[in-house]
Amino acid sequence: MAPRRYNDVVTEVSTRLAHGAPLDAAALLGFFGRRAVPGIEQVDGGRYRRSMRLAGGPAVIELRPGGGRFEARMWLARDDDRAEAVARCRAMLDLDADPAAIVAALGDDPVVGGLVRATPGLRLAGHADAHELAIRAVLGQQVSLAAAATLAGRLVAAYGEPLERPLGSVTHVFPSAAALAAADPDALAMPRSRARALLGLATALAERRLVLAPGIDPAAAQRRLLELNGIGPWTAAYVAMRGLADRDAFPAADLGIRRALERLGRGGDPRSATALAERWRPFRAYAAQHLWATLV
Repeated sequence: MAPRRYNDVVTEVSTRLAHGAPLDAAALLGFFGRRAVPGIEQVDGGRYRRSMRLAGGPAVIELRPGGGRFEARMWLARDDDRAEAVARCRAMLDLDADPAAIVAALGDDPVVGGLVRATPGLRLAGHADAHELAIRAVLGQQVSLAAAATLAGRLVAAYGEPLERPLGSVTHVFPSAAALAAADPDALAMPRSRARALLGLATALAERRLVLAPGIDPAAAQRRLLELNGIGPWTAAYVAMRGLADRDAFPAADLGIRRALERLGRGGDPRSATALAERWRPFRAYAAQHLWATLV
C-alpha cells in the first residue's frame, strides 16, 4: 500500500499509555521542551506535540500525562500506523523502565545515589526517530541547546516536509536523510567541517550504509558512527543513549556531565567520568540523565 500524504489523514486515534510508578512526567516534558525544534515540536500547557514520519506517511502525536498514564492523541496517514506510533511514544517516554531495578543498582552509589533516591521516577528521555536524533546530535556539537534547536529549525524550514494540516506550532516533518544528503553545503549556516559531517551522516543514512532503528545493536551502531568523518565518541554515545534506548550508553565527553560532576566535587573530564561510570553499569545512561537534571 502506498504511503498517504498527511493532508489525506483519515485516522485520529486516542489511547492511554500505561506505565509503572514512579514516573517524573514534568522532568520529561521539561527535557523535551528545552530541546524543542521549531516547526516539529511543541511543549505547551502540559502537552508535548511532535510530528514523525511513519511507514504510512507523516503523522502528528500529542502526549499529556495524568492519572498514572499518558493520554495520547495521534493523527495518522494510515490506520495500521497505530502500532508503530505507540511503540515510538513508549520508547520516547521510557515507559517500560523498571525504576526499582535502577534504584537498586544506583541508589547506594556515593556520587549519584542521592540523586537517584531523591528522584526515582526520572526516566531516560528517548526520541521518536533515531535518524533525526543523529542529525540533531551533529548540529549540537559544541553549541548550546538553544543554538542547536535554532540550527535544526532552519533545516526544518528549508528541507522539511510541510504539513497541510498543522497542529499548533507543529507545521513540518523533519527533513528526510535523502533531502539533507542532497543539500548544498554552502547553503548550511554552520562551519564547513560540521556541514561535511552532517551531509556525510545524511548520505550514509539515505544509502542505508548506516541503519539506526529499533533492534539494531547499539554497540555496533556506535562503531559504525565513529567510522564517519566528524562523528566522535560523544555523538555516537548520545545517539545510542537516546535514539537506540541503550541504557548503558554514556557520553563521557558531554559538557553537562562534566559540569554536574564538578559540582559534586568529582573530576569531570572524559577520562575521570568514564572511570566513575564503570560503577554505574548497566544503567550508565540513567546516571547521565540524573547528572543532567542537576543543571536545570
